[in-house]
Amino acid sequence: MSKICIVFDRLRTEEKMLQKEASELGHDAIMIDAKITQVNTDSKKDDYDFGDIVLERCVSYFRGLHFTASLEFMDIPVLNKFEVAHICGNKMFMTLLLKKNNIPTPKTYFSFSSESAAENLEKVGYPLVIKPVIGSWGRGVMPIKDKDAMDAICEIRNITDSPHDRIYYLQELIKRPPRDIRVITIGDDPIAAMYRKSSGGFKTNIALGADPELCEITKEIEDMAAKASKAMGGGILGIDMMEDDKRGLVVHEVNNTVEFKGLARVTQRNIPKEMVEFALNHIRK
Repeated sequence: MSKICIVFDRLRTEEKMLQKEASELGHDAIMIDAKITQVNTDSKKDDYDFGDIVLERCVSYFRGLHFTASLEFMDIPVLNKFEVAHICGNKMFMTLLLKKNNIPTPKTYFSFSSESAAENLEKVGYPLVIKPVIGSWGRGVMPIKDKDAMDAICEIRNITDSPHDRIYYLQELIKRPPRDIRVITIGDDPIAAMYRKSSGGFKTNIALGADPELCEITKEIEDMAAKASKAMGGGILGIDMMEDDKRGLVVHEVNNTVEFKGLARVTQRNIPKEMVEFALNHIRK
């Protein structure tokens, strides 16, 4: 019998599903809250009970990333690895890596001040989509349709003064159906996919009320998802695609601690079970 550890900072449906499937497979499942765990530079693997492998499932990107670094410091196997989490958690790093690996992705413009971003947008033309380089659930993602909108965003960002607000990530607005595609890959293998249909607005996030609908994994989706997973470094990932009316599929995001309760409602595949099995097989190699 193996022991799997699920690290969280908010106990969601997904983490409970993973715990249940691990138990039903006959394995111990340890649940550890990252918020109350302490590590220091003398910490050793034997000081804790993190089981045979850790699934890092923190909602907070920064908390999960730094927790993963602590685990790897103690030579504790963890999925996903630090480098994968680091790249996927920053949209700029992720987009550059997709492009470098010849994976179709929306054209994206990077600026490093509000003045430069506004100048670039005037040069490129409206509309573009602005996204925070770090963030999830569609927060801070919005179309910029004119100069007034851009001026307002720059004003807000200059007031908030977050370090990442100095990085402007502006992306072409893809002409697409009112949906996108979420593919879950486990070990570079696309196991299930869904359409996330807009509930009437611009965004298609399940967390914001978008409706999940099963999507057949075509050869094109399979190949693109596998290629995107390999480019990021593999593990357990959520690959998000849009259907461009001219270019076909483009990958616009890759997610590290991927949520799957929406997809689990519409697919026949047992996603949490396959995640647990992959994690345990990972340490047996």
